[in-house]
Amino acid sequence: MANRRNPSDRRRARLDAARLDELALAYVARFATSRAKLLRYLSRKVRESDWIDEGEAMAACEAVADRMERLRFLDDKHYAAMRAGAMTRRGLGVRRVKAQLFVDGISADDSGEAISEAEEKALASAVGFAKRRRLGPFALRAADDPKERERQVAAFARAGHSLALARRILAVAPGDEAALAALDGEAALD
Repeated sequence: MANRRNPSDRRRARLDAARLDELALAYVARFATSRAKLLRYLSRKVRESDWIDEGEAMAACEAVADRMERLRFLDDKHYAAMRAGAMTRRGLGVRRVKAQLFVDGISADDSGEAISEAEEKALASAVGFAKRRRLGPFALRAADDPKERERQVAAFARAGHSLALARRILAVAPGDEAALAALDGEAALD
């Protein structure tokens, strides 16, 4: 601990519009991001530093975000599609996709197509979730205990799937190849 400085002892970095632009460029080069997330990052950098430019700091943040959009480094619609697709492939449901896009600051106009795509792939996503977590038809043994069954339903709910969809998948017993094939067939049609 002797090598660590107290945060109040450190000098705050000096920040101007040019440096803010450099920070934004480095951020969008490293991360796929939305406009709102970039603005949050830039405003945090402004709060953590001494602003030395003549103009207002938040106006500079907006100007930098506008520039990044003009350069096509930011595209909220594309970001929403990419983010929703990745979440759906990981087995997360529509509710989780909607919540994450909201947190990422994506407007309803920009997230509409991505959410529709996630809704179309809801069954395939839920089946993939069940496979990964070894629930329902993919479990080693049937969940005869009602508490275990509800625990599994809760896992689906936390992943953003509807309770009806969770119960439908969990109704298929392990080893029921015909019902499992029907579920996989429906999921493939999504």
